[in-house]
Amino acid sequence: MVQVEGVAAVTDADFDTEVLGAGLPVLVKFTADWCGPCRQLAPVLGAVAAEETDRLKIVTLDVDRNPGTALRYGVLSTPTLMVFRAGEPVKSLVGARPKRRLLQELEDVLG
Repeated sequence: MVQVEGVAAVTDADFDTEVLGAGLPVLVKFTADWCGPCRQLAPVLGAVAAEETDRLKIVTLDVDRNPGTALRYGVLSTPTLMVFRAGEPVKSLVGARPKRRLLQELEDVLG
């Protein structure tokens, strides 16, 4: 798995602490090593993480290594981007997208 600066990896074991217990909204990228669009999205999320560090936390979760969390939130395809605020999923997006479009789609949860 490619790690991007500013984007931490979470697991089934620490998901509740790192995501549900976070003070900021958290964007979780449900990903897999074999997923091409996931790799395309990695630098986009790295750039967003660097720009929005005070408004948004971004993490990745490998669905193959952590099937429990993916199952819990009904993730059926990768990449799925899910935004959590105050421990609840508030937005879900499926598929890779360019940075500008992603920021537009996140504006309502970052506002």
